[in-house]
Amino acid sequence: MLGHTRGKRSPVTCHLKCADACTQPVPNETDNIYFRDVVSAALTRRTMLKGAGVGALTLVLPALGALPAAAAADPAVPDAATAAGDAGPTAATARSTAGASIDFTAIAPVPADVDALTVPPGWTWSPIIRWGDPLFDPAETFDVNNQTAQRQARQFGYNNDYTDLLMLPGKDGREALLVCNHEYTNPGIMFSETSDPAVLNRQRAVEMAAQGMAVVHLRREKAGQPWRPVVGSGYNRRITASTPFSVDGAAAGTASLKTKDDPAGRTVLGTFGNCSGGTTPWGTVLSGEENFNGYFHAAGTSPAEKRYGLADKESTYGWENIDPRFDARAEGYVNEPNRFGWIVELDPFSPKEAPVKHTAMGRLKHEGANVIVGSCGQVAAYMGDDERFDYLYKFVSSKKVKPGQGKAARAHNKTLLSEGSLYVAKFSGNSPAAEIDGSGTLPTDGKFDGTGQWLPLVVNGVSKVAGFTAEQALVNTRLAADAVGATKMDRCEDVQPSLKSGKVYVVCTNNSRRGTSGNEGATEVNPRNENRDGHIVEITEDRNDVRATTFRWSLLLVCGDPKTNPHTYFAGFPADQVSPISCPDNIAFDSRGDLWIATDGAPSSIGYSDGLFHVPLTGRNRGYVRQFLAVPAEAETCGPVVRDRDGMVYVAVQHPGEDGTWAAQNSYFPDYVADGQSAPAGSWRGPRPSIVQVYRTS
Repeated sequence: MLGHTRGKRSPVTCHLKCADACTQPVPNETDNIYFRDVVSAALTRRTMLKGAGVGALTLVLPALGALPAAAAADPAVPDAATAAGDAGPTAATARSTAGASIDFTAIAPVPADVDALTVPPGWTWSPIIRWGDPLFDPAETFDVNNQTAQRQARQFGYNNDYTDLLMLPGKDGREALLVCNHEYTNPGIMFSETSDPAVLNRQRAVEMAAQGMAVVHLRREKAGQPWRPVVGSGYNRRITASTPFSVDGAAAGTASLKTKDDPAGRTVLGTFGNCSGGTTPWGTVLSGEENFNGYFHAAGTSPAEKRYGLADKESTYGWENIDPRFDARAEGYVNEPNRFGWIVELDPFSPKEAPVKHTAMGRLKHEGANVIVGSCGQVAAYMGDDERFDYLYKFVSSKKVKPGQGKAARAHNKTLLSEGSLYVAKFSGNSPAAEIDGSGTLPTDGKFDGTGQWLPLVVNGVSKVAGFTAEQALVNTRLAADAVGATKMDRCEDVQPSLKSGKVYVVCTNNSRRGTSGNEGATEVNPRNENRDGHIVEITEDRNDVRATTFRWSLLLVCGDPKTNPHTYFAGFPADQVSPISCPDNIAFDSRGDLWIATDGAPSSIGYSDGLFHVPLTGRNRGYVRQFLAVPAEAETCGPVVRDRDGMVYVAVQHPGEDGTWAAQNSYFPDYVADGQSAPAGSWRGPRPSIVQVYRTS
């Protein structure tokens, strides 16, 4: 990746996270070129529960009521009112969208080489939990020189991404469950250098245990105060690359999912490459399996393998050296890659229950998924395929939400994503093609906007794509979407609806290949060639029916640094007054309906640190982007959670010090030593990805 990255994006990150995707041919080689089209990216993260609340798309959900008590083997399950992640309401109780917001003084952009987490005046921060912190036994403390797979599987994992806090019932806001993804690992700064094959294999086993997901029981003195983990809690859980998952949906048990170790095709070991996600109205968490291709050594010869980036080369992590299922060339394991790239559902309140992979929702490089509930009682989940020139998808359940307080209602709702209809988005702009010149200049009507439609792929288990069975359309969803002519996008990342307006916000991070030789040029919703700074799409769907197959769209932001790029747009707000922002990634809303944006890439022309940004969506300050915090050197901002009624903001700080080495670390986050002090004897000085809480001091 050296020579291919711009701004602060690290070649190491590209290699470890997405298997050097930017150096490879674009997987989408179809001719689906729509010069005036835009995609409505994936409705991800906590949107699922937000859409169920009052004011969210004005969709009315039959009240779920209090969720049932768990089985005797599990801790108590929360009621719907306390299961909200983010600032949004649950299905049963909506928070007011008025009278609460976070007041702060915007920080100045921070140079990318500053190894500090910077917050506004009057605020401070502390880690909630770090890589290697124990979950089950206080004696299992982090010892970087003596890591084992067994110990890592009982500790907090590496490179946390999607994050949410689900409140426990009856605890007055003093106890919660933190759920997060552990997307990938960086052996170059996790372990000392070695060429010993046996040591390398032990390190690989640690990495397999460091990826996946985590559930952590938290406690605090009172609302607004910092959290601490409850080590040894029965809620605590680690999901790793070896944890058994059940499989449901139309592709479960089909030939495409059967392997030597699982001839039934219904039990998969592990999850990895987990990026963003979302929290459902029934209190479960969804996780998106994203860049799974880099974990396999495959033949790389079939159209499906090529379309998903599977190749005949050693995998990024070399796990095929310790587990034969990662060598997809071997007899009995050809289908193993087909068992990844799904939406995963985890019930954090039932730690004995196996998580589920939902094949009805399609296989792609999922950023995440978010669910909304319509007045019809059915749910819709929106999902983005996070790769250049790939697509936005929508899933609509066949069954309806079951209201009520009993165990039966919750069990039923946990099956809603198992059966339904899968669609892909096609977007059309309303400006003359000649006015979309690739620079990002606004067309003569003063905005980028248009309409769109959802094209059916599989409807209630039946393929609607000529030449594809339902199994083929779900396992090779990209190929099915190619066949119907979906719109190519600039990497759909997070998407969420606003509780205040009902509009849906689609984050397109970037696409440096747009308009280059052999690749599609600018479209009205992807209006810049070599788009390195990204943009955000604002979508309006039918407010009364999640089954609707049409929508309207416009661009909210065309990102970048206005001082160096005149072709930026901030919803009409004066560009000379905003904080520069680039590569938007994850988003969240506060209770007033303002948008919060986490970035991954920072302004490409300057090289600032990534951060978290606030922008109002209504009123005279609509589009006024202000920076709230900046993360340390070489880190990415992930998983924002904004709880303004508590005066708390949470972010996942991923890959700090990514470009360092074991012998020369580039970050000491979060365990900084005060000026003039030395690190404690025997302690390790190096970065530890962490979940951070930010709160007021004055």
